Amino acid sequence: MNELTNTFRRTTFSRLFSALASGLLVGLALPPWGWWPLAFVGSALFFIITRSVNNSRQHFALGCAFGIGWLALGMGWMWFLTAPGYILATLLFASFHGLAAVIASRIGSSIISRPIAHTLAEALRFSIPFGGVPLATLPIAISPTRLADIVSIGGPILATWFVLQLAALVVVLINTNESRRVIAVVAMTLIAMQTLGQIISPVQTANSTLRIALVQGGGPQGVLAINATARDAVDRHLAVTNSLQISDNLDVVVWPENVIDVADFAASREYTEISAQAKRLNAEFVVGITEDAGPGRFTNAQIVVQPNGNITSRYDKVRRVPFGEYVPASMRSALSAVGAPMDRIPSDAVQGTDPALLNLRDTNIAVTISWESFFAGRANSGVEAGGTILINPTNGSSYTGTILQTQQLATNTLRARETGRWTLQVATTGFSAVISPDGKITQRVAIGKAQAIIVEVPLRTGRTLYSHLGDAPFIVALVIGLLVCVNTQRRLRISSK
Repeated sequence: MNELTNTFRRTTFSRLFSALASGLLVGLALPPWGWWPLAFVGSALFFIITRSVNNSRQHFALGCAFGIGWLALGMGWMWFLTAPGYILATLLFASFHGLAAVIASRIGSSIISRPIAHTLAEALRFSIPFGGVPLATLPIAISPTRLADIVSIGGPILATWFVLQLAALVVVLINTNESRRVIAVVAMTLIAMQTLGQIISPVQTANSTLRIALVQGGGPQGVLAINATARDAVDRHLAVTNSLQISDNLDVVVWPENVIDVADFAASREYTEISAQAKRLNAEFVVGITEDAGPGRFTNAQIVVQPNGNITSRYDKVRRVPFGEYVPASMRSALSAVGAPMDRIPSDAVQGTDPALLNLRDTNIAVTISWESFFAGRANSGVEAGGTILINPTNGSSYTGTILQTQQLATNTLRARETGRWTLQVATTGFSAVISPDGKITQRVAIGKAQAIIVEVPLRTGRTLYSHLGDAPFIVALVIGLLVCVNTQRRLRISSK
């Protein structure tokens, strides 16, 4: 341990390089790479490095380097959409970890203060600017493991702190002979928390199911909406839907986000086609539509079409993608003046206001549209309103590679655990998938493939502990924990005089 620390102390460059490398290790823990133990290894190495400096400027630089390594890799999908935006977002969010490193360095009990400070930095990233960017997160990294079950208690905030706290304990284990005791305490704490969550907020499976078909039309990726023909996506999804038969005994057919892009859906050719398919299969259709909503405005919604052609329920997307589905009004002119490609976002999505819920004939379902899946609160709003399953219709055709798509799939395994619901992701070009309430992916369609998944989904009632509590209590607890560290340090200083 001492030799390792001395190595980090030799030069400022070596420390910065090591902090950057530790962040890259965390990035490699994320999908699509998925080497999840590196989330602990990278965080632990970063904590070791920060022990070797004393001034705030160096702590800030190390924290930024750590964040850049982590987020530049984990948010690489942004480069293909907007290289300047990717660079600015990486630097901004890395600076949050720079500030966290400074704050933690000024507080005693670094084994406690560092995990708390960096968790609060992530909580800030989840929220600002423009509603936050909760991608490339530590909970996503551990999503393939049972450790991720902790989200049913405290969501992404508690899971983030848990990863960082375990990493801090690794540093302690290197320096002490108390490894067995510490490991036992951590294991017992995790088991106790999971048991508590199950006892307090049991989620139960109802006596009924829905037989659902998820339709993935397939097709190429990396295609922006302004460069695509709207009808192509409709034709691909109709072709897959035509393969479904009345003998499949379907209750519901789900199409992805904004497959249908028309001025007025109710007066469109696409409405007639969907109504005919709903009648043929005697099934409700849940389809993603984009409609005009006046000059420079459009809606992004998921609607329900009955076998008789009636449109009976609608949910408009609440969490819009900043600089993807809208540009803040105060910034559009300024960005155009400096040559930003505003032609890629010619109009702004109208923000919805309703809970994330659709009403079907026999039940209600929670729905998050695409980007909304990264925000735990949106899924929970639908479950809180009575959703018995969770669906995530999405359109991933604009993105190059699989970084975002794999992270979205991993994120939905977290949403399934947080809500205690079967979760169905249905995408235009992939991935479409079925996820059980314990976060297991039971079926998945590959990127680019045209295929339907038919699944019998049990309906579930009741709510998890996290569904009742949300994020606020855990953020408050972290802030209190940081204040306790400050007070403890102050009292120690006074007693030592």
